[in-house]
Amino acid sequence: MKRTIAIVCGGDSSEHDVSLRSAQGIYSFFDKERYNIYIVDIKGTDWHVNLSDGSSAKIDKNDFSFKLNGKTIWFDYAYITIHGTPGENGIMQGYFELMQIPYSTSGVLVEALTFDKFVLNNHLRGYGINVAPSILLRRGEEDQLDEEKLEREIGMPCFVKPAADGSSFGVSKVKNVDQLAPALRLAFMESDQVMIESYMDGTEVTVGCYKTKEKSVVFPVTEVVTNNEFFDYDAKYNGQVQEITPARISPELTKALQDQTSRIYDILHCNGIIRIDYIVTKDEEGKDKIMMLEINTTPGMTATSFIPQQVRAAGLDIKDVLTDIVENQF
Repeated sequence: MKRTIAIVCGGDSSEHDVSLRSAQGIYSFFDKERYNIYIVDIKGTDWHVNLSDGSSAKIDKNDFSFKLNGKTIWFDYAYITIHGTPGENGIMQGYFELMQIPYSTSGVLVEALTFDKFVLNNHLRGYGINVAPSILLRRGEEDQLDEEKLEREIGMPCFVKPAADGSSFGVSKVKNVDQLAPALRLAFMESDQVMIESYMDGTEVTVGCYKTKEKSVVFPVTEVVTNNEFFDYDAKYNGQVQEITPARISPELTKALQDQTSRIYDILHCNGIIRIDYIVTKDEEGKDKIMMLEINTTPGMTATSFIPQQVRAAGLDIKDVLTDIVENQF
C-alpha cells in the first residue's frame, strides 16, 4: 500500500506565496511511484487540497481528511513547508500531535524555540554557541529604549528584525539613531517582539543537515554573496545574490561549520531537514570565528533554494533524501 502524504503549505505570514512555491518544488521531488502526494494549502481557517484538475477539496480539520470522488482520503504523513506561522512555530505541529499524524519537522517545543530568535540565541549561548549581542523590545516599550545604552552595548550599525517571524520581511540595517524609529515600525508590522542585534562583518554561509536512525547527513556549505546591504527579501527571492556551493572557504572552516551544524541539530533534538545560517567573522587574533545567525526548520525547497543546491553538490538525489525523512518515522 502506498503511503498518502500531505505537503502542507501556505500559512499566515508574509511568505505565504513563497511557501506555495516550495510546495511545488517538494511535489516535483517526491517519489510518486512510492507515495500518493497531495498539496494542502492553509490560510487562516481555510484548509483545502489543491487537486491536479485545478479544483480544490476542503480539509476536515476533525481528522485531517478530505473527500475525493465520494471517497474519504486520510493522510499517513504531513510534510510541512510553511514559512512562518503556523508551520514554523509549533502550532501546526501541535495539531498533528493531536491527530497522531507523523510530520517532517522538529517537535512543538523546538519549533517554538527556533522561531523566537531572541530566546533561541540565549538558549544556545548556554551551550557555547557564538551569537551576536542583542536586546529585545516588546510592542509598547519603544519609549523605554535607551539609545545611549543601545549604542554602547549593541553598537552601530545594527540590525532591527522581528524576533518571532519566519520571513525576511521587516528587517532593517540601521546605521544611525535617526533610522531606528522607522526600522522599529517596520519590524513591529511583522511581530509583537523586535530584536535589535549587533552587526557582524564577515562571510555569510549556510549549511543544511538531516538525521535518521541510521545516518547523519550534513550538506556542503553555501556561501551567500550579495551587493545589497544584507541578505534581504530581494536578495533571497529576486535573484540579487550569488549562492556559491561549495563555499570558497578552507577545508578546516568547512568542517568546523558542518560539525557545529550537526551539534546544534543534536542539542535541539531536531527532526527532518534544517538549515543554519552563519556569519564567519574574525577574532582579535585574526582567526575565523563562527557566529550563528538563525535556524530554518522549514527551509525553502524550490529547485533553486539552498537545500536542493546543497543536495546536488553532495552528489545525492533529493528524492532519496525526502524518502529518508518520511520513512524514518515508520
